[in-house]
Amino acid sequence: MNGKNVLGMIFANIHEEALGSLTDLRTMGSVPFCSRYRLIDFPLSNMVESGVTKIGVVTNANFNSLMDHVGTGKPWDLSRKTDGLFLLPPFASNSVTMWGNRIDAIFGNMNFLDHSNQEYVLMSDCNHVLNIDFEKVFDAHEKNNADITIVGVKAKKPTSISSVLVFDKVNSDGKIEEASLDPDANGDVFYSCNILLMKKYMLESLVATAHSKNEVSFQRSIILDCIANKNVYAYDATDCFVGTIDSIQSYYDISMTLLCKDTKNKLFNPSRPIYTKERDDMPTLYGPEGKVVGALVADGCEIKGTVENCILFKGVKIEKGAVVKNSILMQDTVVGEGAKINYIIADKNVNIKSGVELSGAANFPVCLSKDTRI
Repeated sequence: MNGKNVLGMIFANIHEEALGSLTDLRTMGSVPFCSRYRLIDFPLSNMVESGVTKIGVVTNANFNSLMDHVGTGKPWDLSRKTDGLFLLPPFASNSVTMWGNRIDAIFGNMNFLDHSNQEYVLMSDCNHVLNIDFEKVFDAHEKNNADITIVGVKAKKPTSISSVLVFDKVNSDGKIEEASLDPDANGDVFYSCNILLMKKYMLESLVATAHSKNEVSFQRSIILDCIANKNVYAYDATDCFVGTIDSIQSYYDISMTLLCKDTKNKLFNPSRPIYTKERDDMPTLYGPEGKVVGALVADGCEIKGTVENCILFKGVKIEKGAVVKNSILMQDTVVGEGAKINYIIADKNVNIKSGVELSGAANFPVCLSKDTRI
């Protein structure tokens, strides 16, 4: 199977309720990550690096930031005369402003599917941070003569999002024999990353049937039924770095693991780059009293105070005497003179005044909304 014969579909709004204030004004796909990226960069880059040349981004609400970021798709080589990147507007059968679930979203974009020449569809959400070679998934799908291939990972089951599909029984060839939704589970399980590959005509048929019956759960009404009646295989992505973002806590924990060089190099593999929209800026300026230990620092920052174990996005300013520890500071955040912050997630354009002391905890990072002044 060639990537050019695969149509990509990325769901930008799914699971955004898990991130609270970080998705109040933006989609899950446009949430900033790791000093310079957005979450949508990962599925986009994985698809492009695997030869997929036509990708539709399914949107619902709060997508202005997403549109600004992806633009025409040029950073991912998707600004093309043929195929390329498509932003698919919100639609549902009973509304012109929102879709209610994944079945509505796909059914509302049937026209996009109908007018695509690709034989297969590869679908992905944006809440999984991973770097995967989809060409291996394509090869496994063909080798197994599968109807559906689902990418999964063996790890602790996410608890803060609904409809987590767990593979209860998988045979030696990878065929899923039994699965369940949201089971009570202790320890590691084999669960779906909501990355699915199947033939386009099959997806259209399954979604049309489910929509005609007013079904609302894609996993329950379509996938579980297919596992019982069709050849559905699991592709184990455990060897890749996979971070499932299902809460503010998991967003923080996954981000901070990337301060480890070995972990960071596993996600950001030079042979499969992660592309993003660049904001050109000057190099970071370090003041005479500036001190940085164990941090990821983007371009355009000004550091005159102390930074330890942090992730700083572009344009962050740490004034003289300020101490910032164990925190994630997004674009253009300012920490005033003498301020002390610890275990903080600051969204864009947050301004922390001089002398302020603010602290969360490792198991309870404090999240400051965009444009907050403290």
